[in-house]
Amino acid sequence: MAEKTERQKAEKIIAENRKASHDYLLIETFEAGIALVGTEVKAIREGSVNLRDSFGRVEDGEIFVHNLHIGAYSNRGYSDHEATRRRKLLLHKSEIRKLIGKTVERGMTLVPVRMYFKNGRVKIAISLAKGKKEHDRRETVKRREGERDARAAMKERRRE
Repeated sequence: MAEKTERQKAEKIIAENRKASHDYLLIETFEAGIALVGTEVKAIREGSVNLRDSFGRVEDGEIFVHNLHIGAYSNRGYSDHEATRRRKLLLHKSEIRKLIGKTVERGMTLVPVRMYFKNGRVKIAISLAKGKKEHDRRETVKRREGERDARAAMKERRRE
């Protein structure tokens, strides 16, 4: 396994969307900031985040993430936030133009892959993705099983 870079060591993963790599063919990944309120950040630090059914959408030249579930902060008091509200993603204009072009023209979707802390700030990795067909999924499973069998055979071979 490759050695982690300094950047990867600085990142603390909060949540991952493993279902995304199963259901979609991930083409290109972008790192984006996310506009949050205070109780959301505190709830994220507690770990109450779910990326499973979330998706990105282009609206009026801006990128928003929908259905990103951030649970309530345990010590919230009077202030609170809506759990699955749409949240604005903070990207450079050139990245937004690129995403708009690819999602509109080629029919690709934006899928949040993981959420993590980077230098104390919440970041979200959003991928440009194309939906897999059923036969593509079967092919992926077959390939994964073949790799697992090969690793098991190698392990067995070493024992002899």
